[in-house]
Amino acid sequence: MKHAVEEVSLRNGAKGLLIDVPGASVMATRIQFRAGMMYAKNHDVYELPHVVEHLAFGANAKYRDEQAFEAEFTKNGAYHNAWTSDTSVCYETECADFEWMRIMDLERLSIVEPRFNEDELKSEKANVKSELTGYMNDYYRLLWPRVQQAVGEDILDIPERIKTIQNIKLRDIREHYRRTHTAKNMRFIIAGKIRGRKHKLIRMLEGWNLKPGEEFGVPVMDLHAGEPVSIRRKDASNITFGFSLVTPRHLDPNEVFAMNCLNHILNGTTNSRIFGMARKRGLVYGMGSAIASNALNSYWDFDGEVNVENAEELFTLIQKELTRTLNGDITDADFQAAKSYALGRFQMGAQTPSAIADFYAEGYFTNDAVMRYDAMPRMLRMITKKQMIELAREFAGSGVRGFAAVSSAEKALINDLNAKLNF
Repeated sequence: MKHAVEEVSLRNGAKGLLIDVPGASVMATRIQFRAGMMYAKNHDVYELPHVVEHLAFGANAKYRDEQAFEAEFTKNGAYHNAWTSDTSVCYETECADFEWMRIMDLERLSIVEPRFNEDELKSEKANVKSELTGYMNDYYRLLWPRVQQAVGEDILDIPERIKTIQNIKLRDIREHYRRTHTAKNMRFIIAGKIRGRKHKLIRMLEGWNLKPGEEFGVPVMDLHAGEPVSIRRKDASNITFGFSLVTPRHLDPNEVFAMNCLNHILNGTTNSRIFGMARKRGLVYGMGSAIASNALNSYWDFDGEVNVENAEELFTLIQKELTRTLNGDITDADFQAAKSYALGRFQMGAQTPSAIADFYAEGYFTNDAVMRYDAMPRMLRMITKKQMIELAREFAGSGVRGFAAVSSAEKALINDLNAKLNF
């Protein structure tokens, strides 16, 4: 969808993007604070930001509880959600264009005028515990925090997070909210019909009664190579694995696109060099790789599931193909095909205001970067095979990597699989 982006700075210190999507029938919002797990006052209440997020759509200055607020918010089909990460708490809404002002005011109530109380705290602590307990059955959610810990990130894994919930008191909720939900610590993205409404939107946002506060930076951590982690589960019928190669810097958008092209060559389809060949040999049903970049570090992640009897052959294949990549053994035909695929996928994206908001959110919420959407096709075309290979070498040569696996296998096998990743 065609759209125009403008960054605005509010008098109260908040800033964000207004994205005009002519003719849009819906409006989408993203309101983000650096208020995630890294900003909990200590690890004893590590899950505190998550509980604050759960309470956001509860009692507020106008509605007595979550049920009353939900009934009003959704009566014309509007949607809301929120999520918490290591660094962020983000509140999302989507509504029909005709009720955008009403939904914006309800969002203001939930974010600016919450009324935290003991009854809802008790309920949401139980709900968060239930959510995390469910994650215990998701092996990928189990292993990735252990990979992060292995490379030196100061985070807790799922079992450790569950133990902290009982420590959270109402005073902790209020303290974390007051410290983090401030104007200077707020970023926003609003996508929909903005033309003719810009000044009204700005006045509304500047009317949010948030304290100025401070803009939080991202904590710096000393990352390193970690020992392989084996998470024993007697009922695990195969090996669920993940490993990460980390470079200690933020990637530019063109570098992210280059790595995405490489991931396509290696794992994108059943014609790819690792996943495709593994499928052809009957080694795996599914595996993949992805790139992620935050303000300070970038991660080249691989994961998948493999039966025990196929594990060594699969990891030998991974080692072989990554070594070929680092040696520059990528054909021009494969490289051009990956770029063509990336361009096609790009043009299929951003078909709704919500998708457009999400496109800009990753870079903007990470480090205030505003990427021009219409510049992406040219950026994709400018990627070179040399750039892609040099980036892969940077990740492999950084010396920062972690590996974890969930299985019923002996630790010795997990160590052997990790040892095969010696490219």
